[in-house]
Amino acid sequence: MNDVLHDDAVIGAKKAEKIAYENNKLHKRLCRQVGQAIGDFNMIEEGDKVMVCLSGGKDSYGLLDILLTLRERAPIHFDIVAVNLDQKQPNFPAHVLPEYLTKLGVPFHIENQDTYSIVKRIIPEGKTTCSLCSRLRRGILYRVADELGATKIALGHHRDDILETFFLNMFFGAKIKGMPPKLQSDDGKHIVIRPLAYVKEADMERYAEVKQFPIIPCDLCGSQENLQRKQIKAMLREWEKKHPGRVENIFSALSTVVPSHLMDRGLFGFAELQATGESVPNGDIAFDEEPCSTGVNVVKFSGLDD
Repeated sequence: MNDVLHDDAVIGAKKAEKIAYENNKLHKRLCRQVGQAIGDFNMIEEGDKVMVCLSGGKDSYGLLDILLTLRERAPIHFDIVAVNLDQKQPNFPAHVLPEYLTKLGVPFHIENQDTYSIVKRIIPEGKTTCSLCSRLRRGILYRVADELGATKIALGHHRDDILETFFLNMFFGAKIKGMPPKLQSDDGKHIVIRPLAYVKEADMERYAEVKQFPIIPCDLCGSQENLQRKQIKAMLREWEKKHPGRVENIFSALSTVVPSHLMDRGLFGFAELQATGESVPNGDIAFDEEPCSTGVNVVKFSGLDD
């Protein structure tokens, strides 16, 4: 009997050790990918005050957690302030984030604005409220950033969000447009950053389980998830399952654009193009039998490896 108990204890200890190893490996990967994104796009600089927009979902929790880790290791100094917009949605647990952030010791600000009532008054019953809600939220958060003196606004969008937005714009908006890792706001007053740009959603899901973040449901307003985005998400997951590497290659392609081989006349001067007698990069493939066969192996994007 004692031997059986001993064997069970050994197995349990080995299992716990393996889980701890995998969790540590995940944390290191996330820190590396976020650090790479920050460096690649110069997201955070000396003296910045980074306003982390915290919704209560897995991604924003993870973003805050990783940024806090990186701040301790960074060769530069920057401050972090967490901001949540309480939009007065029914059943929103207003105590969760203040309690979590207080325990964490992170400076925070809760902005109370009843945008829920505004959206419900303007949008007809049964119609999606997400677009108006997003516009109202964006304007409020820009104002809060000004009031707090934040120099960067950090959002928790990850690699999958970026890819989904790219296909949504292409399929439904007829545009080659994505969700950039860093952008300037329309009024030119703010810089918005997405440090999770290289991070897979699956990793954020697992990280949230490991850290046991106090997740707040994202469907409190009662609106349905955007059907088109849901379709794109399903498509990408199917590709990932049936064609390993395809999604990563598409993501890598977003940072390897050849304007001369597209059709945007504003991006490339096709009308002024003349033969110069000199060779040019990204050579002519007009008569190749297999235009997509370049003879060059596609290198896995370094930001996405294990």
